Order: sequence, then C-alpha cells, then structure tokens
Amino acid sequence: MSRRRSNRVRNTNSKYVTSPVRVTIIDDCEEDEFLHHRTCWKHIAAVLNKCGSKPKRAKELEMFKLSAPCFYDECTRRGRSERRIKCKYLASKLRKKLNSKAFVGYLEDVWSGFSDEKKNSFVYLDCLWFSMYKSENHNIRSSVFDSIKAKQIFSKKYVFLPIVYWSHWTLLIFCNFGEDLDSDNTCMLFLDSLQTTDSSQRLEPDIRKFVLDIYRAEGRTEDPRLVDEIPFHVPVVPQQTNDVECGSFVLYYIQRFIEDAPENFSVDDMPYFMKEDWFSHKELEEFCETLHSLGTIH
Repeated sequence: MSRRRSNRVRNTNSKYVTSPVRVTIIDDCEEDEFLHHRTCWKHIAAVLNKCGSKPKRAKELEMFKLSAPCFYDECTRRGRSERRIKCKYLASKLRKKLNSKAFVGYLEDVWSGFSDEKKNSFVYLDCLWFSMYKSENHNIRSSVFDSIKAKQIFSKKYVFLPIVYWSHWTLLIFCNFGEDLDSDNTCMLFLDSLQTTDSSQRLEPDIRKFVLDIYRAEGRTEDPRLVDEIPFHVPVVPQQTNDVECGSFVLYYIQRFIEDAPENFSVDDMPYFMKEDWFSHKELEEFCETLHSLGTIH
C-alpha cells in the first residue's frame, strides 16, 4: 500500500557551484501536485555538483534556471504540529511496519523486563522460523528443526511464536504442549490484530503441519490425528486502526499475556482476559513510549 508522503520538507546542508548562486537541495516534497519539483533546477544542480566543479557548470546552471524554474517556495504548506514533533520517534519506528530485526530488538527489551521466576513458564521462538519452515529450500527448513531440537521448546508451559507472513505480524501461542495431546488443557491460541484478513484460517493447516514436524524433530511419535484435533482458538483481541501497527500489537500481546496468564491454563475457561477490551490504544501507546525510552532501536 502506498505511504502518504511526509508533511515536512527536509533541507540538507547548502552547497555551492562555481558561480555565486546558492543551491539548496530539497530531498522530498509533501504534496502529490508538487511531485514535478524534483525536476527543477535545484535538483539538477545537485547532480551537477556531484560531477565536479568545472567553469562551464555555472553557465549550464543559468540555462537550467530558465528552462526548469523552481516554484516550491510559492507552494502553501501546513506547519508541523506539536503532536507530530512529540511523537516523531513513534511515527518513525514502533508505529510503522516493523522489520524482523527491529522486532527482535524490541522483544528482547520486553523479555528482559520480567524476572527469571516470571519467565520460567514461557519461551519465545525466532520470529522467522515459520516463514523459513514455509520455504521450499530443504536446507533452510532443516535449520529450523535443528534449532528447535536443541531448545526442547515444549518443556515450557507457554511457547510464543511470532509469525511474520504476507507482511503481517501475528502471534501463535502453544499452551501445555508438554502434556499429552489429548489433554483438555492443550491448545493453540492465534492472536491477530487484523482479523479481517482471515490469516488464522489460511495459516492453520500449515501451523498444524509445523507442530507435527516439531514433534518428529524432538523424537516424539504423536499420532497425526491428535495434532489435527488440538483446539485452535482465535480470541477477539484489540484490533489495530491502521495497516502498520501489527508488530507493535504482537509485542504488547506478549507483554500482557506474560502478565495475565494463569498458573494453570484450562481450555474450559477460555477466553480468559483475551477479549476485545483487553487493553486500550492509550495503553498500547504508553507501552511503545516505554520501549522507545530504552533506546535499543535507533
């Protein structure tokens, strides 16, 4: 989806050509009707500057000023709001689509905020494992199960698997997978901040195959039919209000789940706290501000 252009114009350091004409390089313009500004003499001058400063450049520049005038200063533009200045960091990081590197950095900050005793029942997996599992490259798929086998992940009560697929972040939680698969307490939770995309329905078959292959990698011989019967719940959790906040929501789902998860999880008590009013957008914003204050991602 196309991104709305910034309402700010960034002026870099001024440069000079061989003539006494001052050249200001403008990197971006904010309104669609001003897109042709990029072909004005100032941008052409910037290119000429990179080519070197020969005496004929000044004459060429004067010609360009006549054939490609700059009307940018005549355009009416909105000023920067105080709120935009205050939220500059959130708009550029957490409140935009997160890549896997930034997500991992923030998740490590979230994780380090809990005591070892609190984290004892939880473990999280690499956010790229599921997309790697979906790869057609055999070596890539094998590397996932080598890592899983070393971790013995299902020894924990709750296992978080952040999934980034189709450029969208979701969260899969395995509950009580260390118990027998026919246990009433074993289930999967799929938390999606954009449920209108039906990601859960499209991913569920591959998720069940993934679970079965994990068991095989750990040397367990579970009946495939039991894997197919594991309850797969999709709680109605708080939803994002735009198309870029999914990564921030997944991080906050993890934070809140660790805080709120019961000592003994039971499917009969679903959905527990995982409801549409689980948390407010204001609480999400405060969470993002806290992560920003840690300064891990620059």
